[in-house]
Amino acid sequence: MSVITLNKNNFEEEVTNSDKTVLIDFWASWCGPCRMMSPVIDEIAEEMEGNIKVGKINIDEERDLAIQYDVMSIPTFIVFKGGKEVGRSVGVQDKEEIKGMLK
Repeated sequence: MSVITLNKNNFEEEVTNSDKTVLIDFWASWCGPCRMMSPVIDEIAEEMEGNIKVGKINIDEERDLAIQYDVMSIPTFIVFKGGKEVGRSVGVQDKEEIKGMLK
């Protein structure tokens, strides 16, 4: 499964109403740490295909979603289960740390 590009139009369907755990990466193209984490997030999406959904939200394009979820720094990773936030981390993370949030 590839990473889903999330926006205000598909957020409810892909995240809020999802029956799977969802990992969201809030990022921006100008953010160096975000670019460092992008391949890690892609690997997690590939490794955990079928078990979770992985989405990315560009904060420059989806400012309202970033504000709604109090994203103050990027990259920010938020895990949703049953449509509710259950975990969050900010900044460059080890791949295993992010995968640990998904359990």
